[in-house]
Amino acid sequence: MDGGAAKRIALACVSENASRVIEIGAGTGALTRALLECGASVTAIEIDPNLVGILREREDLADATIVQADAMRFDFDLETRGEPWVAAGNLPYNIATGLIAGWLEIRNPPVRIVAMVQRDVADRLTAKPSTPQFGSLSLLAQYWTKPTRAFTLGPGVFYPKPGVDSAVVILERLREPAVTVRDRALFLQVVRAAFAYRRKTLANSLSLALGIDRARTQSALTRSNIDTEIRAEQLDLGSFAALADELVP
Repeated sequence: MDGGAAKRIALACVSENASRVIEIGAGTGALTRALLECGASVTAIEIDPNLVGILREREDLADATIVQADAMRFDFDLETRGEPWVAAGNLPYNIATGLIAGWLEIRNPPVRIVAMVQRDVADRLTAKPSTPQFGSLSLLAQYWTKPTRAFTLGPGVFYPKPGVDSAVVILERLREPAVTVRDRALFLQVVRAAFAYRRKTLANSLSLALGIDRARTQSALTRSNIDTEIRAEQLDLGSFAALADELVP
């Protein structure tokens, strides 16, 4: 990542609610340095021991805490101990969705997520209903946060150049979830299960993924004024909330 891109991401991390930033995948330290220059208190996580050694030797990163760890196994709740914090980083494709989804539901979630991801992940986080990119990740992100695409970066700002465009997304934590539901755990289960079998109707997908009787789901859809043969990607967040409420035993 070049210095200009790192600076833009660092500026997006600055929050009135939190000066603590946990960076994922510090790499060679371009974003780490930019965050420090913006006045952030930085904990930088890097899994590669060789890169960790380089980061710890850099005098310009002396004020950052460098941690060798696997971000997917890292205990963010233990690290932050209830303190407001911002998550940031250039997230590899193979962990981006799992990491972001995990952050949304931990005990002390970040007040803001500023993540560079492949463009298709950004498309999914910000997707609207009835689009090919819309799915459970879209709904989870939009339930807990206000996700926006900050800017797109071409391959030229990276070395070596990747084969795809990247985008920086900002997920601003909402004070309260976007919709009110009777049973949050059931609502989240329904959201995830609804897209387990995308080619099937919503009623069939819930039946297969959660064992909910198809007739029961169709009845709940009818009471919610939703087409009984609808597919999951056609429902917005409010409709999922209504459906989940009708499915509460």
